[in-house]
Amino acid sequence: MEHSSIPYKEVTCTTIDGTVISAWLYATEGPAPAIIMSHGFNCVKSMTLPEIAEVFQCRGFNVIIYDARNVGESGGHWRNLVDPLQMAEDLSDIYTFVAGLESVDSDRIALWGMSLGAVVSSCCAAIDRRPKALIMLCPLLSYVQPQKAEQAYATIIRDRVSQLRGNDPFSLAPFNSCGDNLIGLGGAGGPGGIQAYNLMAAATSVGDAHFRDQVMVQTYQKLAMFRPKEYLDMLSLSVLIVIPEFDDISPPAEQREALARITCTKEEYVAKGKAHLDVATGPGSEELLDVTINFLNRTFDGNG
Repeated sequence: MEHSSIPYKEVTCTTIDGTVISAWLYATEGPAPAIIMSHGFNCVKSMTLPEIAEVFQCRGFNVIIYDARNVGESGGHWRNLVDPLQMAEDLSDIYTFVAGLESVDSDRIALWGMSLGAVVSSCCAAIDRRPKALIMLCPLLSYVQPQKAEQAYATIIRDRVSQLRGNDPFSLAPFNSCGDNLIGLGGAGGPGGIQAYNLMAAATSVGDAHFRDQVMVQTYQKLAMFRPKEYLDMLSLSVLIVIPEFDDISPPAEQREALARITCTKEEYVAKGKAHLDVATGPGSEELLDVTINFLNRTFDGNG
């Protein structure tokens, strides 16, 4: 990974319970500010984020992107068990690792998250007061469609009972070809679900050895019990929330409701013409990246 054409180096950090987190570090001459980028649901670090990380790196920021616990190249006993509260705790340990890097100014570190990663980052920052800024792109805030709840909960408990009888945990694709899933997560059953299915299918077709288009059924119990909105009024840092104009996965009205719950310094940016999955990439993304960098510079300079 020392070849000059590769803008990052592979690093690992360890959580307090000994789980090894696999990450890519995009370093710059320092000490300089840093951005810790958290991915969306069941995604791996090679998906989407490298393109954005390179822009931030070129603009003078250290950047780290990582595979969450149980996903990709990171450790964890239960493969593809997505546990957002555990991920929020792990993020504090990733922060500690980043703050200790020679190239990083430990007083200028921001959390950046997309979709589920946005609310993982906000839950982390609700308790861990070290980050100076939080950027939330298209935060995914609700997970269970009411009409699916009873059948989904029964399936979750059957899986738990089965495991206690010695059977392997049950896993399934996060989105089927109809864009649906067990609990109705992520715009399931509509255009957003199809978009999410296509993203997962594309990742599979590329042949990334570390991406697995499966999640454990117990993921859905973790999500059903997750209440990220309840942490938002605990935030005490500068927050930028980015709302895609045409988000079919996380309703813009719900994102604005979340913004209203935040009582600290906050800004809203509407990504015109953008949907959930392309909010930070492709045509028109340059303006968002400029807005983000200006927000970070103002915040780090004490003007945010």
